[in-house]
Amino acid sequence: MSADIFWLLLMTVAVFCCILSGVPVLLAIAGASTLIALLAAMVGDFDLVFFQAVPQRVFGIMSNPLLLAVPLFVFMGLLLEKSQQAERMLKSLSTALGGNQSALGLSVVLVSALIAASTGIIGATIVMLGTIMLPALLKAGINKHMSSGLICASGTLGQIIPPSIVLILLGDQVSNAYFEAQQEAGNFAPDPVTVGDLFAGALLPGLLLVALYAGYVLFRLRRSDSQPDNAIDQSRITFRELTWSIAPTLGLIIAVLGSILVGIATPTEAASVGVAGALLISVGGQGGTVGRVALACALLALCLLFLRQSGILGLVFEAGKISWTVKSIYSVALTAIVLGLLLTISTSLVKNGVLLAALRETVTITGMIFGIVIAASILSLVFRGFDGDEHVAELLQSLPGGAYGMLLLTMLVIFLLGFILEFVEIIFIVVPIVGPIILQTDISPVWFAVLIALNLQTSFLTPPFGFALFYFRSVAPEDIRTSQIYVAVIPFVAIQLLALGLVAVFPALATWLPGVLF
Repeated sequence: MSADIFWLLLMTVAVFCCILSGVPVLLAIAGASTLIALLAAMVGDFDLVFFQAVPQRVFGIMSNPLLLAVPLFVFMGLLLEKSQQAERMLKSLSTALGGNQSALGLSVVLVSALIAASTGIIGATIVMLGTIMLPALLKAGINKHMSSGLICASGTLGQIIPPSIVLILLGDQVSNAYFEAQQEAGNFAPDPVTVGDLFAGALLPGLLLVALYAGYVLFRLRRSDSQPDNAIDQSRITFRELTWSIAPTLGLIIAVLGSILVGIATPTEAASVGVAGALLISVGGQGGTVGRVALACALLALCLLFLRQSGILGLVFEAGKISWTVKSIYSVALTAIVLGLLLTISTSLVKNGVLLAALRETVTITGMIFGIVIAASILSLVFRGFDGDEHVAELLQSLPGGAYGMLLLTMLVIFLLGFILEFVEIIFIVVPIVGPIILQTDISPVWFAVLIALNLQTSFLTPPFGFALFYFRSVAPEDIRTSQIYVAVIPFVAIQLLALGLVAVFPALATWLPGVLF
């Protein structure tokens, strides 16, 4: 065994021991790798000059315009959650779809898919589902295992249905890995891999996973077509109420995701539009004069901007000495937007505490994500200092099956890492190591990224560190034991692996839509 391999194995053991002992992940990853590097440097097995690249890497991460979309999408989702817009949508849809056990279970899946596309915040989604839907599921006679597993699994759909934080982070790393791989192959001007490609590639697999969940629910509850009269809330909702609760959020999803998929906006630009829309939806959902004024200003501004962009206002009108030009009308539109947003923020969201609560949680979540990204970057740097990338390349290239053998081993490693690591660490540790090697073959980078995203879905449900399980535990009644929750998610983990297998066997599920759109 060479010295490099010894230190790499020791570093791996040290990182896992720190994580399992309860040390914060950020400190465990950065601290353990730095300590091993210092010990190796003391015996001449590591060159500390590698650490000179740390400031440049940190600056590169924090100045990456693509990663700016992360806090914006988080903020958008939290605004919809804190303003109870997502909760109103959940109650309306569950009331509309509710009836028997099958319909109630199906409503959980469909509502979760819609919330996933609008918020993407796993913790908030599971807590919301557990608080509102779990009592209804249990009251309808659905057993604890089915109810617990359904809520935990449905709450994680936000990590594969775009727009998704997982896909944004994967887009950054897979793009870098693909560029490095193509340079190694002699192609110095490869077509870029964008987050829009990944959003398009993940859309059909995400809907496939929703369909598999729905099919499983209908199969499990197929014989439960009746329940006591008081099992489910029998109240009715009018079409107008249902439309008003769903249409704003659905319109926001279409605007954000559609602008990315058709190529008229980058993910960061679309996320900023999403934040503005979420602000208006949040105050509009609370009703009142201020909400109506803000929404009216926004609608007027959008109409004026549409007329400006379409060229309808290309003429110059003169009335006396006043000349209304395209620029002046454009200025009026921008002023209307600013006034609408100022009214929204100052008179409603601040007063109700929605804005400050969303901002605080956005800072917390974003700080955690970027802290882990920086820590993983340090570990990756130390890994390369021990020539780990060369050792991994030798291992992968020695596997039978060529590129698909490499891919199979990578998927297995990611699945196992999901038991003890979060998706952020896995993305920023594994992809920079194996990505440049695998993507030198004929494997599509979009397909590769979507497979990883589907695989990472399981990390939220696999004990002992499945975060969906912890979130559900916080709202579940005491008579639902933690061991029961662990058992309850097993069928849904199997469904996630089935979806992963289907996309692996039929790559067109991930590559067809990007090919059509881009």
